[in-house]
Amino acid sequence: MKSISLYVDKDTYLTRMHPFTKLCYILTAVVASLIAGKLWAFAIFIGISLVMLISGKIMKKVFPLIAFSFTILITIFLIHGLFNHENANLMFQLGPLKFYREGMMYALRISCNVLNMLLAFAVFVLTTKPAELVEDLEQAGFSPKIGYVISSVFQIVPQMSGTMNTIMDAQRSRGLETEGNLITRAKSFLPLISPVVMSSLINTRERAIALEIRGFEAGQKKTYLREGKMKTSDRVLCLVMAVVIAGAIVVRIVF
Repeated sequence: MKSISLYVDKDTYLTRMHPFTKLCYILTAVVASLIAGKLWAFAIFIGISLVMLISGKIMKKVFPLIAFSFTILITIFLIHGLFNHENANLMFQLGPLKFYREGMMYALRISCNVLNMLLAFAVFVLTTKPAELVEDLEQAGFSPKIGYVISSVFQIVPQMSGTMNTIMDAQRSRGLETEGNLITRAKSFLPLISPVVMSSLINTRERAIALEIRGFEAGQKKTYLREGKMKTSDRVLCLVMAVVIAGAIVVRIVF
């Protein structure tokens, strides 16, 4: 059965790490760098995320996300480098375009923040099974509804992508032209909207019925085949990350 999540099973230390530990890393990477407010803090966490992605053998899956984000980041540099309201000191000039130091530094800070969050979330999403995350949340005392919402968020993008590809193949077999220039692609996209939306509504209804049949609203305590207890190493890592956040607060106050 084809997976409908972004999880990549490489059987590495990241896939074996408890989901809560990876959630703690996201919190630490985002919060600590923002609290410290230094570019070197962003650089450290970006470097750590890259090392984790490379050692976890999932770097190839992140390349499309990074490539897409760079198009946004370039736009940020253009806007703030040219039009930021605090621009005063000229940094460099390209023909008639003048880029200012204040705007470029502001854009650099935003870009580092975006890239840091993107890579930290990639570490979590690509190495965590949604089903295991939901089970761990329920075992920790969270409502099953919260787990279902989180599971749906993880699955909606790959599920919609799979539905789109299936419908596109069906339309192509009926003679619809889906390849060519931009205008041709735009024309082929319009007939896909209605089937994709209708398919999503049908899947939502079927999922709701399946949940009711399986006793989703039952008040009895559930049992689990897998006990999602945190290992000692996971607890130590979470403690270290709490210390890192405290250290970021100290850096912000002192420096």
